[in-house]
Amino acid sequence: MTVASDKYELVVGLEVHAQLSTLSKAFSSDSAAFGGDPNEHVSPVSLGHPGTLPRMNKKMVEYAVKMGLACNCTINLNNTFARKNYFYADLPKGYQVTQDQAPVCLGGYITVRLSDGSKKEIAIHHIHMEEDAGKSMHDQHHSDSFIDLNRAGVPLLEIVSEPDMRSSEEAGQYLAEIRKLLRYLDICDGNMEEGSMRCDANISVRLKGNTEFGNRCEVKNMNSIRNVQRAIEHEFERQVAVLEAGGRIEQNTLNFNADTGETSVLRTKEMANDYRYFPEPDLQPLYLDKAYVDTIKNALPALPNELYEKYAGELGLPEYDASVITADKESAMYFEELITYTNNYKSAANWLMGTVRSYLNENNIAITDFTVNPANLAALIALVDEGKVNNSVAAQKLFPEMLKQPGKLPERIANELNLLISASQDDVQQFIDAAIAKFPDKVLEYRKGKKGVLGLFMGEIMKSSKGRIDPQKTNQLLIKELESK
Repeated sequence: MTVASDKYELVVGLEVHAQLSTLSKAFSSDSAAFGGDPNEHVSPVSLGHPGTLPRMNKKMVEYAVKMGLACNCTINLNNTFARKNYFYADLPKGYQVTQDQAPVCLGGYITVRLSDGSKKEIAIHHIHMEEDAGKSMHDQHHSDSFIDLNRAGVPLLEIVSEPDMRSSEEAGQYLAEIRKLLRYLDICDGNMEEGSMRCDANISVRLKGNTEFGNRCEVKNMNSIRNVQRAIEHEFERQVAVLEAGGRIEQNTLNFNADTGETSVLRTKEMANDYRYFPEPDLQPLYLDKAYVDTIKNALPALPNELYEKYAGELGLPEYDASVITADKESAMYFEELITYTNNYKSAANWLMGTVRSYLNENNIAITDFTVNPANLAALIALVDEGKVNNSVAAQKLFPEMLKQPGKLPERIANELNLLISASQDDVQQFIDAAIAKFPDKVLEYRKGKKGVLGLFMGEIMKSSKGRIDPQKTNQLLIKELESK
């Protein structure tokens, strides 16, 4: 950041487009499935043939209300649709059916947690329903562009924030929270690389202390949260440099080049009146009632922020643990079931974030395909808590066997493999005596004050006992034995 940059404040608002995971399109019965052959999922309706009429997808409305409730929005019960007129090469009708004057969700906010430990509420302006455009492909032919209309008409939610973000970190955290909500609600997979979640960033700068917004540029074509942050950081520096040189920020739509990390002008920014919005004549107003909204509200799953507060507050887990567990819906659901079988919440979190996650990552397995069920993992935790096996034996010997025999209780496996800690003090004493006899010179060093050699003795005892001892009790007995020599 330059010295001049210190004089300016960054202002960012984000528009997130979430492609809804409905079976059919927004206003037709065409398949909304991803990955079909080009122009396979089309019909006269999505092709915009004269005389065709749209029909409302009920699931799109339900998903919109779900997202609005999750974002603390007010649900608008009286909805209307509009035509957004624009030169759409990849939308045959030549206009997009969207919401303008009466969007389905109004207001609301998303809470983000920042690296300095603070929290901030990012305000949402509104959420509206609309249809997606098709996909233009410019790399299939040396001189012509091709168009795949499979995506044309797929239902979208556009989540529009207020210009509340003041750093790329805030923008990144906001996007991460939006994606988590979409996934927890199971209404969109949030995959930015495949385009099912897309983001446009409106970026401007102003002198610190000013209340008026500067001219903004809208940056498009970003396929990851990190690229959104990079674009914001680049635009901040670019706009500051222009203003410092006495220039003026032109209100343009920009493209972001992920390879160079720079932006370039795509087209002159359109204003709302350029779209010539007017009411959609082929769709009746959509009237919802409170009972419908309440039914959806009562069926909402536990959401990430709610679970975070539960884990960090009620269960007493560190905030880091709560953040890692709730980052992924499937992991959180596994943990939710796990803690119904054990009240050692910290150990449960450690196992999930440590041994279990390492195994899943190394084998490229999703937790939904993890063969050890929560009840058996809790039983393994109980074996450690009860002093029947120690942590290292549980992780290095017992856990791998549980993966091979997922239906078998861990205590039974431990018995069969002779991994249970010996309760006999005579057995433990035998291992201690053998270790002391093996290293008489180290006994002398210990007596002279070199306490670090304890680790040597414990390592030998663990090796000879094959881990079938309680390390804490053995350590106490070993010290007692060495002190008596």
